[in-house]
Amino acid sequence: MATQQTASTKIVTGKVRLSYVNIFKKNDKDKYSLAILIPKSDKATIDKIKGAVDAVKTDAKSASTWGGKFLASFKLPLRDGDTDRDVEKNPEYKGHYFINCNSNQRPGVIDIDKVEIMDADDVYSGCYGRVSVNFYAYSVDGNKGIACGLNNVQKLADGEPLSGRSRAEDDFSDEVEDFLK
Repeated sequence: MATQQTASTKIVTGKVRLSYVNIFKKNDKDKYSLAILIPKSDKATIDKIKGAVDAVKTDAKSASTWGGKFLASFKLPLRDGDTDRDVEKNPEYKGHYFINCNSNQRPGVIDIDKVEIMDADDVYSGCYGRVSVNFYAYSVDGNKGIACGLNNVQKLADGEPLSGRSRAEDDFSDEVEDFLK
């Protein structure tokens, strides 16, 4: 059952890097999802997230979901990329906090001019954007905490793809061998 979110649990990030982008089709868990990499220097976004998480912690509806008040053992959505990820394997997490967010509904996706993006190739792991998210309490199979719901995405700029795959234009030189000789 969907619940209306209050302004205090919904935020829009500053400029972040997108990773594990599944916003045009569902992932293997049948959800739309996205990892948001937030530079540790972006104090405004971090403060908004902490404020929204604090609002969920003290909300009466959350206490009802958890069967009591928030406990220190509960899981939180904001994680430290320097300690919670192997930065040798995932160097893009270095110097960042990250949040994994998902939704049952496809998010709206727009460009910097607020024009809807229809081509899934335009928004990829490694590009930059802003993301609208909401935080909420959960209690599933004995796990309790605060999760992050994905609302909408705005692409701001291209970035180095995180897939490790090369671009076609980088693979081929300007010289073409004459195969007819």
